[in-house]
Amino acid sequence: MLFHTLSRLARYITVLAACLCVISLAGCGPAADVPDDGKLKVAVTFDALKEFTQAVGGDKVDVYTLIPDGTEPHEFQPTTQTIKHLGKSQLFVYSGLGMEPWAPKVVEAAKNTALHTVNASQGVTPIALTDEEDIKEHGAYDPHIWLSLVNAQIEVSNIAAALAEADPANADYYRNNAGNYKKQLQSLQDEYARKFASVPRKDFVTGHAAFAYLCRDFGLTQHSVESVFSSGEPSARQLARLADYCRANDVRTIFVEDMVSPKTSETLAREVGARVETIHTIETSEDDESYLDRMRDNLEKIYASSLY
Repeated sequence: MLFHTLSRLARYITVLAACLCVISLAGCGPAADVPDDGKLKVAVTFDALKEFTQAVGGDKVDVYTLIPDGTEPHEFQPTTQTIKHLGKSQLFVYSGLGMEPWAPKVVEAAKNTALHTVNASQGVTPIALTDEEDIKEHGAYDPHIWLSLVNAQIEVSNIAAALAEADPANADYYRNNAGNYKKQLQSLQDEYARKFASVPRKDFVTGHAAFAYLCRDFGLTQHSVESVFSSGEPSARQLARLADYCRANDVRTIFVEDMVSPKTSETLAREVGARVETIHTIETSEDDESYLDRMRDNLEKIYASSLY
């Protein structure tokens, strides 16, 4: 209990420090420059949004990711570089639902009157959080919307509309690209909807509860070692309860997310005689693997674990 309290206190201090940093940098943001290559300058917060924006924007956009690869987005603090990039951008895409609580302050600090902004979660039906401490710290809703192929299509539509507003001359180009990409997303959704319809089990065990929206898409249930926001260490009671569940239900695979430490999941797997499989949160780039590649990999691994 003390560990969790200290961990949460540290997060509050981190967020406060980030806000103070942004306020102090409020004068650092130059007005947006007209891009000399003719491409629209777009800033996004993390990798999934970068892929969506590139899929829609094609060769008309130059996309920069504000959160560096390898950085957990929940832990990110804006810097002077964050402000400078927004100062030079014409569009800022963020995921919303509390994923980037610093976003409004950073936009204000950039002082870029030419900057269009889009909250990509607009139109998504959010899933409410139930943990009171998570709600106090992060807001009312689960922010992991991009891990749903259904939600991804909504985000793509929002991004296409924002690109068209920022660059009306290429509006049809953006809409056509968005339509083609959404067809690919829907095709993958349809493929695995058929597969999951016939599996004997409809649940899986993972390191932290980041897959609620994916579960909603396919009628699945996730059982997790940690809550929606992976922070601190789970209690012995939590681990024991989940270990009992795994034994009772012959769970043979424990999933661990690529952006978190596998230690706890590995401990649970050893305890119940299961194997550990890595799945993707698509918050940071991975070699040449696309969003669609990684979502297919996630779905195939979860599907395979449901066959026994």
